[in-house]
Amino acid sequence: MNAAAPNIADSVGVVVPIDVHFDVPLRLKSGAVMPQYDLRYETYGTLNEQRSNAVLVCHALNASHHVAGWYANDPRDVGWWDNLIGPGKPVDTNRFFVIGVNNLGGCHGSTGPASINPATGRPWGADFPVVTVEDWVEAQARLATHLGIERFAAVIGGSLGAMQALQWTMSHPDRVGLALVSAAAPKLSAQNIAFNEVARQAITTDPDFHGGNYYAHGVVPRRGLRLARMLGHITYLSDDAMAEKFGRELRGGEIKFGFDVEFEIESYLRYQGDKFSTYFDANTYLRITKALDYFDPALEHGGNLSAAVKGAKARYLVVSFTSDWRFSPARSREIVKALLDNRLDVTYAEIDAPHGHDAFLMDDPRYHSLIRATMESLPL
Repeated sequence: MNAAAPNIADSVGVVVPIDVHFDVPLRLKSGAVMPQYDLRYETYGTLNEQRSNAVLVCHALNASHHVAGWYANDPRDVGWWDNLIGPGKPVDTNRFFVIGVNNLGGCHGSTGPASINPATGRPWGADFPVVTVEDWVEAQARLATHLGIERFAAVIGGSLGAMQALQWTMSHPDRVGLALVSAAAPKLSAQNIAFNEVARQAITTDPDFHGGNYYAHGVVPRRGLRLARMLGHITYLSDDAMAEKFGRELRGGEIKFGFDVEFEIESYLRYQGDKFSTYFDANTYLRITKALDYFDPALEHGGNLSAAVKGAKARYLVVSFTSDWRFSPARSREIVKALLDNRLDVTYAEIDAPHGHDAFLMDDPRYHSLIRATMESLPL
């Protein structure tokens, strides 16, 4: 959450979320069926007469449909990619019609574990099914059809959002012009799965978790959420970024030989954890991290990623960042190799940036210039 609203001259300004209800059941990859569900989304810019200028933004773990602009009742609540999307920005809303959607299983308006299960009249809680990247893409495709959009000029995202962009080109090859795959990996490493499991254990062992049915008890597993968020933040930043921002600075100027907050980095992590625990749903966190773990398009092709993307037709812009140790540049190069094996149109950039995994969210001039040039080259 930013301290103040951006200048209205280079922002989409005040935005309003929209809810759409789907009655047609959605069969999930797990075999479970969502009998009905809602998706919350926002749009920026204007859909042209040919309906050819639509851009879908896929969000990462803790983000949402609120991609750009701000809300009239809280101008501090600025969209998480507002520095990239807006009039005259790299994804120019004077030219493109941009859609941000909260994924199924989320906690920002779309149907998720905290929503009412129509079969019981109570929150889904632990009964909400596990969802996957493939499931999200199918739900997004239904939203696109609802909006009369047969083909996206681009599908873009970073981290888990980039995995969705990549999956779009495999699940719906004729519906994507360009895929922006930023700070991604074709599947998680064992280390990344391990980080996710520690975060899940922090939540599920919280005494207030109650097997995922904490809503009925009127509590929230805040301690678990705090720890999960603190762990996540450590992996999103690079060592250099932490050193530059916090170093070994002491809040009180001297060591106190105790276990309360002393270092600035401790204060930062606790602040982020406390804030996260006030607005994010623990059951949603469990399911999104599992979707990350399960993403592996090569699995059904004997581990061959090149075979997995064989039917793709999109152009690709794949971007990695040198200091991203969670999804290192080597992982992006795996994606690039698979795409080139299929003679697809691929541009790859490895940007020297100090921010770690979160670099895809930063206002890096080289990164933004590359996206701007790529978006401007798209025929509409």
